[in-house]
Amino acid sequence: MAIKRIHHVAYRCKDAKETVTFYRDLLGMDFQLAIAENEVPSTKEPDPYMHVFLDAGMGNVLAFFEIPNSPEMGRDTNTPAWVQHIAFEVESMDELLAAKEKLESNGIKVLGPTDHTIFKSIYFFDPNGHRIELAANTAKPGMLEELKRVAPDMLEEWSKTKQAPKHADWLHSGGDFSGANS
Repeated sequence: MAIKRIHHVAYRCKDAKETVTFYRDLLGMDFQLAIAENEVPSTKEPDPYMHVFLDAGMGNVLAFFEIPNSPEMGRDTNTPAWVQHIAFEVESMDELLAAKEKLESNGIKVLGPTDHTIFKSIYFFDPNGHRIELAANTAKPGMLEELKRVAPDMLEEWSKTKQAPKHADWLHSGGDFSGANS
């Protein structure tokens, strides 16, 4: 089997129209299509829903279900709010800062930019309470290659210690990364 790409990622929403408006007008996603049924095709349960699909760029599709007959949506209270999020890449830091300004001018509270060394991000919540991240890549030459090289060792160390591995300490040093794997 060869995975081609993510066909779509689906989340629940409180109001399909409000959700489409948010992602279309504030994040520039094209509203692709909607599917509505009164019966769930896979289970045959009688449960009306609206399923909306938005173009998240480069063939990636973000979808939402509005399911009005289910209990009010919540979140996993055992997982911190910062963990579960949807991250979208923007082209540059200028675009990231322009997005922040647009969101804030529309009353959206935005955190960041936050420096993750290989990218910078802003964070905010959509109308459904889903945490959204916009990220602009800032990696210096060699950083991503070195992170890929040390990833197996980092994962192995993490699985044993449950502490942040030291394999990528060079990442925060600000130096030349072209020879980091030597």
